[in-house]
Amino acid sequence: MVANADRMVANTRAAGQGRAGSLFVGHNSSVSAGNMRATILAWQERNPDVDFESVETDRGTLLAGLDAGEVDIAILLGDASHNGYRREPFWSERIHVAVPGHNALTEREIVHWTDLRSERFLLPQADPGPDIRDMLIGRLSQSGTPPDIRLSQTSRETVLSLLGAGNRLSVVCEGSTGVRYPDLVYRPIHGERGPALTCYSGYWRDDNANPPLRRFLAFIRKRFALSFDIKAA
Repeated sequence: MVANADRMVANTRAAGQGRAGSLFVGHNSSVSAGNMRATILAWQERNPDVDFESVETDRGTLLAGLDAGEVDIAILLGDASHNGYRREPFWSERIHVAVPGHNALTEREIVHWTDLRSERFLLPQADPGPDIRDMLIGRLSQSGTPPDIRLSQTSRETVLSLLGAGNRLSVVCEGSTGVRYPDLVYRPIHGERGPALTCYSGYWRDDNANPPLRRFLAFIRKRFALSFDIKAA
């Protein structure tokens, strides 16, 4: 009985400190590479007693999950309406162009925005395809003429797996470059000031008192040398 009581006290203390319990993280981009994957793996290694779950889906569904209390934190590419949520920038990642093997751009180590002005693009309709489309329109439009961009109803993975046989390019974030496809290479995009970057931000509710969420936020803050405050509910 004494041993059981000690275990109960230890478990209660661990849960209160965020070292046990559960954490549900949502995201709208791939985790095959980049900071998202590295962060999740490092968190799980250091917090093995926290039941970690994640889901990749569109931002509307994730924000609805925050409202319903089903998602503890959403880490989203780009910006989203965040009335009622905390939003903090977490990290930036490089943007890459996915190039079919027969395209001359594969011979370059880096690709500049100006190299892409005459190219045609294929993007997924789902997140983050529309954000990337808007970025391409802003970067590549010439004399009011937007670039040739087609949005596909298929997944990001299907777009990339079929790209090698066509004459279109795609644009992905660094988190998508961990998966390799035949006849397809990734090249980082550069602008006038160096690598093209996109920001990832965390969204959560301040009234979410889940201890593992607070511990996860402290982990993010320390890992990326950030200074946002973590309010208690």
